[in-house]
Amino acid sequence: MEHCAIEKKCGSCQYITMPYEQQLQMKKQECVELINKSRVKNIYVEDMVGMEVPYFYRNKVIVAFNQKYEYGFYEEESHNIIPYKRCLLHEEESDLIIKKIQQLFKKHNVSIYNKKNGYGLVRHVLIRRGIATNQTMIVLVCSDTVFQGSKNFCNELIKQFPSIKTVVLNINRRDTSIVLGHEEKVLYGKGFIIDKMNGLSFKISSRSFYQVNHKQCEALYDKALSLLELTGQEIVVDTFCGIGTIGMLVADKVKQVIGVENNEDAVEDARNNARYNQINNISFFCEDATNYLCRIADMKQQVDIVIMDPTRNGSSIEFKEAVQQLQPKQVLYVSCNPKTLIRDLEYLKKFGYESDKLYLYDLFPQTKHVECVTLLTRIK
Repeated sequence: MEHCAIEKKCGSCQYITMPYEQQLQMKKQECVELINKSRVKNIYVEDMVGMEVPYFYRNKVIVAFNQKYEYGFYEEESHNIIPYKRCLLHEEESDLIIKKIQQLFKKHNVSIYNKKNGYGLVRHVLIRRGIATNQTMIVLVCSDTVFQGSKNFCNELIKQFPSIKTVVLNINRRDTSIVLGHEEKVLYGKGFIIDKMNGLSFKISSRSFYQVNHKQCEALYDKALSLLELTGQEIVVDTFCGIGTIGMLVADKVKQVIGVENNEDAVEDARNNARYNQINNISFFCEDATNYLCRIADMKQQVDIVIMDPTRNGSSIEFKEAVQQLQPKQVLYVSCNPKTLIRDLEYLKKFGYESDKLYLYDLFPQTKHVECVTLLTRIK
């Protein structure tokens, strides 16, 4: 078992001192207890699928700097930075790049943003990695549009790390804990990277949603799609679709896929991804998923399958009622929060949708988080 070298608690790895098998059992037991207390007691919980090496899996890293150029994470429930040199969740490449960025900030006298007085340039550094392609994106989150010496900065960085394919300047002037702003300019490269997942290629920009654990995400999606009973003639609505991953993976097995996502950047990436992969039977709408389902339900549009992968809050009552109006034969539910998943299953059960198994995947080893998937079938 690896041991974290960070003395103070950053709050990210709640289970870091616990043996991994115990972590998996604890997460499964949590789901079993939630189901036993619910009105959907007949669902069998499969053993959680864990990782052979439950470390160094994160393909997305965000760090902040202090005035001493120390980098790290915010202490739990504060804005105090806990410095670190090696994180057990990060890929080694990411931490080596951050160390080099620290050296370059010092060398070029780049000012660090001070939250108390609002002065300084750099607020955060975000790194995204394409695991299958070995492509890296660097996002410098700054309080201004001008990063003096950026050309030399990028050249020095890329010279040491050829995996870096783009460097993006993201401008965030807001007094907020939200990391990324809406305005960006590209300092080097094309402003995005490409990664491959389950046989398809995906364009990833700074604000795209993309699962942080590549290997486990592939396993989760394989399982999710294997649950669907398909004839090839289905019309599928992929809600909360992000950059279109799940919808594109199922597209060659059905008649039509409609992706719905309210993040404009993600929708643009999704459309580009569909073209890049030459998928012609999928279209994307930038719209709130609940509003979209309610609208097509009012139009009595045919939908055979609804795929949903919502935020931790789960789906709204209006969303579930729209599902009931549409009456798809199957609902594929991917969840990052078992509590809201089971709440939604209870509600959908009233409309005749039932599930018999819950599959668990450990996308976030060393933490309390659980990712799960289940298929609901409409019982006539």
